[in-house]
Amino acid sequence: MLYQEQLPSVSLLPWVECVWSGERTTTAADTAVLPDGCLDLVYMRGAGLMAVGAMTVQQRVDLPEGAVLAGIRFQPGMATRFLGIPAGELTDISVPLPGLEDLKAKLDDAKSSGARRSLLLSALSTPDAPPDPIERAIEAMRLERGVTDLDWVAHQAGLSPRQFRRRCLEASGLTPKHLCRVLRFRNARGLAIAASHPDWAGIAIRAGYFDQAHLIRDFREFTGDTPMAVFSNTGAVRAA
Repeated sequence: MLYQEQLPSVSLLPWVECVWSGERTTTAADTAVLPDGCLDLVYMRGAGLMAVGAMTVQQRVDLPEGAVLAGIRFQPGMATRFLGIPAGELTDISVPLPGLEDLKAKLDDAKSSGARRSLLLSALSTPDAPPDPIERAIEAMRLERGVTDLDWVAHQAGLSPRQFRRRCLEASGLTPKHLCRVLRFRNARGLAIAASHPDWAGIAIRAGYFDQAHLIRDFREFTGDTPMAVFSNTGAVRAA
């Protein structure tokens, strides 16, 4: 996969992690997509535009040779304002997005990956209102990479822990505890990718895990394997 990412404007950074594009030059019958806490708007030539919800576990997709894709990756909890679909209705699924025929036509006609990314960026407008208390609470969890006191976060949002659990699930597609686990896992995976020889005990500490066993537990849940097994093929992991 020829994959590229592009940052949005500074005004959109609280809402959008990146826009991305990809072109499959060979058939990939077994492409792994890992949980990251985000919801994506995804365009695929021939299939149109769809919303892809937050994932609780690794999913695998088949991409035909020559597949052309582009997407917007929203920050956790920030997609609903743009898509109008509660994230809690999209967990682990994807749904077509109607009413975007003009954007789809422009993406179909685009001559390059860069042009597709630019089209997606131009379709975004910075929301008029700033993030609400739930969005700010989820942003705080993201900035802390999932290492945070959830009762304190709920209190800062003016909610009871039970109310915050429900509102976080609606806004992000994941409960606060699950989202924090995904964010810690994502951080640990990033630390491992950046290391030539991952020190898993050290990575567990740096990512905020109680110990290496808890890190291994999350890798098993989110990928189906241990971190050592996942990273035995570094090239595959980097491309996933």
